[in-house]
Amino acid sequence: MTTEQGQLRKLRNYIAGEFRDAADGRTTQVVNPATGEAYATAPLSGAADVDAAMAAAEAAFPAWRDLVPAERQKVLLKIADRFEERAEELIAVESENCGKPIALVRSEEIPPMVDQIRFFAGAARMLEGRSAGEYMDGFTSIVRREPVGVCAQVAPWNYPMMMAVWKFAPALAAGNTVVLKPSDTTPASTVLIAEIVGGVLDELGHSRGVFNVICGDRDTGRLMVEHPVPAMASITGSVRAGMQVAESASKDLKRVHLELGGKAPVVVFEDTDIAKAVEDISVAGYFNAGQDCTAATRVLVHEAIHDEFVTALAKAADDTKTGAADDEDVLYGPLNNANQLAQVKRFIDGLPAHAKIEAGGQQVGEKGYFFAPTVISGLKQDDEIIQHEVFGPVITVQSFRDEDQAVEWANGVEYALASSVWTKDHARAMRMSKKLDFGCVWINTHIPLVAEMPHGGFKKSGYGKDLSGYGFEDYTRIKHVMTSLDG
Repeated sequence: MTTEQGQLRKLRNYIAGEFRDAADGRTTQVVNPATGEAYATAPLSGAADVDAAMAAAEAAFPAWRDLVPAERQKVLLKIADRFEERAEELIAVESENCGKPIALVRSEEIPPMVDQIRFFAGAARMLEGRSAGEYMDGFTSIVRREPVGVCAQVAPWNYPMMMAVWKFAPALAAGNTVVLKPSDTTPASTVLIAEIVGGVLDELGHSRGVFNVICGDRDTGRLMVEHPVPAMASITGSVRAGMQVAESASKDLKRVHLELGGKAPVVVFEDTDIAKAVEDISVAGYFNAGQDCTAATRVLVHEAIHDEFVTALAKAADDTKTGAADDEDVLYGPLNNANQLAQVKRFIDGLPAHAKIEAGGQQVGEKGYFFAPTVISGLKQDDEIIQHEVFGPVITVQSFRDEDQAVEWANGVEYALASSVWTKDHARAMRMSKKLDFGCVWINTHIPLVAEMPHGGFKKSGYGKDLSGYGFEDYTRIKHVMTSLDG
């Protein structure tokens, strides 16, 4: 990244260990969502840039693949160390990138990112298949786990820094090489990550082509997915984007890894500790301005406590603060971009007559893309705001009468990423965890993630897992080797 006096900061692609402009010189402006003003330019990469990045990754793959796992582990451990050493730089860039509160990036993003890189550093040494065995007389079979090859990866704008880690760490650990594209609205932290990762690769004597970053828009991502070199395409993004990636990848049968949208149900039974549930759910719903596929934004409350719960949740919303990144009292910053602000407003403006805004419902301030913590009650299962992802600081509340109706409504959406159940009844919690059709079910909590456990959904939330050994295995392929014992 470079800055010239009186001019916007200049971000550049990172290809084969070099920072480069787009081949044709095109750029896009990068806007700080807290101010609504441009602070940088980034390359708008085209076919020539994608070709160059893929060629670099392809050339670096054989040597990286053939390293013993312990050597790849050293690289990832060193990258984790560098993330810690340069944490304040990463925090500052990500805060400007997204408008996020500085204190929360420091406490809630840097530590898990470092931990996740170290987890996959350990996983690099755990590639194993079934033990050798004889399944036919005179023949021994073994299973090899191998990297898939070059991975085309597209990260989203809600957690650009952390999602970059979720992409590159398991891919590199498994022996793949990477071409990573950040969102066109949030490229800055990924460009800094390229500098860090490239520096480590160079320091330890490995090809810098192992890790490449190209900036660009939706068309750039399509060119990456359709390119003949990658063996795998991995995206975190919207359902629409995931469908487009799956369609593009189908043209040459690439492996596809999709982590898409969510509409997490939060099922609150009558025996719940209301005060604790409201406190935890409001944080899980408004954190990162609700721009989280697992956000606790669709609450279903038993009719016996519905009114009390809504009153408490509305007060919690009124007490929740959004604002400037350097204010340590704010829970969340702005929405990411003008289009996202417009989408949230559209949902609010389109509410049916039977809906009631209990708190919030409006933009905050005249500068930037801030939106008030919002609670909406009186909603029906087929309402648009129940069925579709808002991706903003908006919590909806429905009243259910019994367990069966709670399950029906919870599962009655096209998304299936995450969910939570709030009850003191252990048997009921276990029944609900079985019946809820979601990739994750939290009980009496919502949103914690750990590196050791998988993250990923069903239905239109996509397929494949991030984090955990399962996510690591997604970046490998299985080969059967059979040998005759007759010599």
